[in-house]
This record gives sequence, C-alpha cells and structure tokens, in this order.
Amino acid sequence: MTQKAKKALALEIIERLKQEYPDAGCTLDYDQAWKLLVSVRLAAQCTDARVNVVVEGLYEKYPSVAALAAADVNDIEEIVRPCGLGKSKARDISACMKILHEEYEDKVPDDFDALLKLPGVGRKSANLIMGDVFGKPAIVTDTHCIRLVNRMGLVDGIKEPKKVEMELWKIIPPEEGSDFCHRLVYHGRDVCTARTKPHCDQCCLEDICKKKM
Repeated sequence: MTQKAKKALALEIIERLKQEYPDAGCTLDYDQAWKLLVSVRLAAQCTDARVNVVVEGLYEKYPSVAALAAADVNDIEEIVRPCGLGKSKARDISACMKILHEEYEDKVPDDFDALLKLPGVGRKSANLIMGDVFGKPAIVTDTHCIRLVNRMGLVDGIKEPKKVEMELWKIIPPEEGSDFCHRLVYHGRDVCTARTKPHCDQCCLEDICKKKM
C-alpha cells in the first residue's frame, strides 16, 4: 500500500473509532502528572485495573512527590508488589521521584527528551505523559496499538515499538495521535481481541481492515 493510501486509510479508521469510542481516554486513574508517571511504570506487564487499585494504598501513605522521594524503597516495594516486578519498579519510582523533587521542584517536565532521562521512563511512557498531561502530539505504541495497526494494514509486519511509532507519525495527524491510541486500547479489548478470535462481525472497521480483505 502506498503512503498516500495508508494516510487515507488512517483518517477513515480515526473517524470510525471516534464514532465508536467518543469518550476514550487513559485507563490509568490519576489527578496529577506525577501520579501518571508512577502508574505507567507499574503498568508494565500488569493490568491498568490492578494498578488503579494498588496506587490507592501508595498515595495514601505517600501523598506527594516529596513524600515518595523520601520513602524507603523497601516500603514502596511492599506496596507495589501485587503489580509484579516489585523490586525494579520500586527502585525506578523512588529514583524518579527523587529527581523530580531535587531537579524539577516536584513537577513533571513537559519535554520529551527530559522525560526519557527519568528512571523507568521509555518512549511509550513519555508519549503518554506528553499527550495526556500536556496535550502535545503523542503516539503511544503499546501492545494493543502494535497488534491492531499491523492487522489493519497501517504498518507492515513491524513489531518493534519505536519503529511502529515512527511509521505512524508519517500517516497519523499529530493532533489525533494520543486519542487514536487510547481508542485502539478500547477496540483491542472489546472487539479486536488477542486471546480469542477477533469479533470481526461486530467491528466498525470490518469492510476496510486489511485482515478481512
């Protein structure tokens, strides 16, 4: 498929998913930027639903960046262990909060490269923060996104997150990227599922999806 054809397909998919999931947003609960930073680290190999439960206890005990930065890493680990990989996640969260406290006056930087330098923050997390917190162009290539854009024909057999992101930047309007990726999460859970056969008969993209053509 030509780049022009992929752009046209992308725009059609974006519009249809908007109709299907008008209110799609981040499925991690947060009311401050630093909390999203914590949650997205905990969400690695863990469901967002479980993260949302676990962080309640974490914020009850450590309600601010300063409090979490001063916390004993073993105490953090004890609380976040149900999310899996407790030791490495606790270490990253502790180190990240220390940097925010010492270098950024307890604020999350709104610069992509600065975010990438924070412990435990990769491109996926940085894009999520940029899009959801700061309203800047962002494309979050999580597992749903990578699986679905390959299935739909927007990328051709690419599985590496950064490469998928770079391909999507070429065809997705910058202002649509963040919401588009959130809608892919909903669509991937409800319709275009991974663990069962996709429910193509219920899909709003059935007639334009590469998998069906």
